Amino acid sequence: MAVGQIDFPTMHAVRGIKLGTCNAGIKQTVRDDILVIEMAEGGSCAAVFTQNAFCAAPVHVARSHLSQAPRWLLVNSGNANAGTGSQGMRDALSSCEGVAALVVGQSNHVLPFSTGVIGEPLPVAKLVSALPIAVDNLDENHWDRASKAIMTTDTFPKGASMVIDIAGQPVTITGISKGAGMIQPNMATMLGFIATDARIDQALLQQCLLAAAELSFNRITVDGDTSTNDACVLLASACSDAPEILAGSEHYQIFAAAVTAICKRLAELIIRDGEGATKLMRIVVEQAQSGAEAVQVAKTIAHSPLVKTAFFASDPNWGRILAAVGRAGVENMDLDKIEIYLGTVCIVENGGRAASYTEQDGQRVMNQEEITVTVRLGRGEANEEVLTCDFSYDYVRINAEYRS
Repeated sequence: MAVGQIDFPTMHAVRGIKLGTCNAGIKQTVRDDILVIEMAEGGSCAAVFTQNAFCAAPVHVARSHLSQAPRWLLVNSGNANAGTGSQGMRDALSSCEGVAALVVGQSNHVLPFSTGVIGEPLPVAKLVSALPIAVDNLDENHWDRASKAIMTTDTFPKGASMVIDIAGQPVTITGISKGAGMIQPNMATMLGFIATDARIDQALLQQCLLAAAELSFNRITVDGDTSTNDACVLLASACSDAPEILAGSEHYQIFAAAVTAICKRLAELIIRDGEGATKLMRIVVEQAQSGAEAVQVAKTIAHSPLVKTAFFASDPNWGRILAAVGRAGVENMDLDKIEIYLGTVCIVENGGRAASYTEQDGQRVMNQEEITVTVRLGRGEANEEVLTCDFSYDYVRINAEYRS
């Protein structure tokens, strides 16, 4: 059950981007599990991938193909094609060849992505035989179908879309993501696919995506695990009538801010759909010496099972937050300068429990569905925010039953 009321937004079509889906029966036959995305010729593609050393076969192939001016993305859910050795590599390449044969393109212009169970062979025959259906229904307006085709343990489809103005011309940015568990990205999210009709050089597009991912997908955690299959792609079709976006320009600042906003929204939706989540927690660290230090403290709190279970129980056990801050590895902390807040309620100051704090005030905040924890380190001017969720009984159940 998601945290908060989530309505799928209006998804603006992106000129030069088409999406097609179908069901291959990879793990289930109820909904589509294959997605093909096609970009018009002349566009550019940027991507970031998991830093997990045991990355999946499709990640290896996609990394290799990224420099070959890719135009097609192939995504399957239900099977991660990870931990599958040399056969997994052959299967990922065969999947790309299957798409290329249908679109009369080159297989190295296809980026493959998989999500699902690790360690099982990808049923390539099923996937390839279903591809004609996905290719036949390629359409600019299929973002809703695409968002559902990439889901695994997600309870709702995740999308974000906006239209910005560049020199008096509209530029559209639309994206989808999936993910609910095994989330502590070290580059992006579980899977994210964002498209724009902007005209922008590939190197600048890559720079834009890296910066956006760092401020969004790299600021979320459900359970501290980095998946074998994490990937986020940004396609730019160059079909807008707006002028080319150039480095250092005002247009780039507008565009980069919009891409970051889309990524932040998709990242937040992942946390709202964290496996078994009942609460969304914003961990804000202020007055740190550096952004890295602020993130380090925030993630130590966000990763703590003791903190996360206390929030599930709506228990104002502020000592668990204090302990997490203390073990975050920050050198030479002045404990007397640290302040910790639950919402607007000060719980720690001057090295201990705040004199004004009452259990009733803490309980009032902990009963809320969305909670902000603010830590002021009193060491500098850097501020960062990390999003996380609680740990519930359902998190254990969902992951215990994942392969059944």
